[in-house]
Amino acid sequence: MTEAKRAVVVGVGLIGGSIALGLRKAGWYVTGVDTDADRLALAVGSGVIDDITSLEEVDGGALGVVAIPVGDVAGVVQSLLDAGLDVVTDVGSVKAPIVAAIDDPRFVPGHPMAGSEQDGLTGASEDMFSGATWVLCPTSSTDGVAFASVREMAVSLGAHAIAIPAERHDMLVAVVSHVPHLTAATLMRLADGRAVEHRALLRLAAGGFRDMTRIAAGHPAIWPDICAENADAIVDVLDELRVELGRVRDAIADRDRDGLLERLEAARVARRNLPTTVSAPDKMTEVRVPVLDRQGEIAAIAALAADLDVNIYDLEIAHSTEGPRGVVVLLIETALAERLQGGLMALGYRPSSQALDA
Repeated sequence: MTEAKRAVVVGVGLIGGSIALGLRKAGWYVTGVDTDADRLALAVGSGVIDDITSLEEVDGGALGVVAIPVGDVAGVVQSLLDAGLDVVTDVGSVKAPIVAAIDDPRFVPGHPMAGSEQDGLTGASEDMFSGATWVLCPTSSTDGVAFASVREMAVSLGAHAIAIPAERHDMLVAVVSHVPHLTAATLMRLADGRAVEHRALLRLAAGGFRDMTRIAAGHPAIWPDICAENADAIVDVLDELRVELGRVRDAIADRDRDGLLERLEAARVARRNLPTTVSAPDKMTEVRVPVLDRQGEIAAIAALAADLDVNIYDLEIAHSTEGPRGVVVLLIETALAERLQGGLMALGYRPSSQALDA
């Protein structure tokens, strides 16, 4: 009988609990670490984790997942690495400061783009990541096998894994996650302030207002750390937002109907063009990329695929027994194979491909 894979989840809250549930469903043996003893007891009692441990008791032979506030991630990641875990990843929504603090080939920085307005362990769900994007931020020192194992874990939970550099990740999430949350919270405060004088106001809140401000119901305790760690990117986006809102304000003040309509139409088109969940296409191609057996190759190839908007449906690393070489095997949509091969060749790789039977 095959021994179950083992994982240690540090921080058994909404995201950590959801990862634990998903891994247990997939047959993993999951132990939990948390500063809240009551939460750990609830996690065991409700079947979220198999057992309880502590950072001091963690030993090797497992995957570590760190799901705690971003300001504390680097220290805990280093503790797990020092304890001899095979691979460690995290789920923090800010990556660059963590990457700068940890230089270990076994660490694969990550960020699942999923969540809920529900708080804590009671909101955890084994299906939390189904159809979600799970960002990985490998560096030049990231081990290829470590990257592949974290990617496999994310995909097993139903996510679509992509790889981008940490600095780029932080800039992008400032636009699509951090500033939207701050904007929703600010709008909610504005409406609440008006409601003090106009009691009927919030009763008039229609679906659009409720949809826009839904994320303001998320747990506030994580946001001071996020804003501190990603302050530069967030401030840049807030400055851009302030300029854009000023332009909208001027168009309205000047009764500029055409200018306002143009802005609204552009936003409507952009919103309709947002990508939806990725589904496996009918025709797939296997792309084989010969590489030197050295750190950084997986990071470069995965980041290129993300830049070219090519989803990797499967990834395998075949090491050569004859010298420091290997092959990275990628499974991608046939329609995008030429695009990826061209990009790989531009970087000096010599890929080959084979279309697979439907």
